[in-house]
Amino acid sequence: MSDTKFAQLLASNKIDPRRVLVASRQIERLTREDRTIRLTKRQAKIGDGDKKGEKETRKPHSGRPVTQRALNAALTGGTVSGPTKNRILRAVNRVLEQKKQEQVQLKALF
Repeated sequence: MSDTKFAQLLASNKIDPRRVLVASRQIERLTREDRTIRLTKRQAKIGDGDKKGEKETRKPHSGRPVTQRALNAALTGGTVSGPTKNRILRAVNRVLEQKKQEQVQLKALF
């Protein structure tokens, strides 16, 4: 591991990077509710002229967890996209929450 902010935070809080992967997989997994949200949005887009009912305001999970490749890039200081940084942040905060520690901000990681 390199001396990136992310690597230092994982080391100081004694977090195994594999736990971040597992937490991300649990957080970002699509649920039945997410699928219905996507369906209603898609139907509203197709039937736009038919009815102007209520719009869907909830946001579904992305369905795209953090990958090992993205985690390695974050640990070594490589290029990581914005959405991937947010997924890593959510996963790290989930692990910190399980360890009953304070959550961190995005600036503390990257």
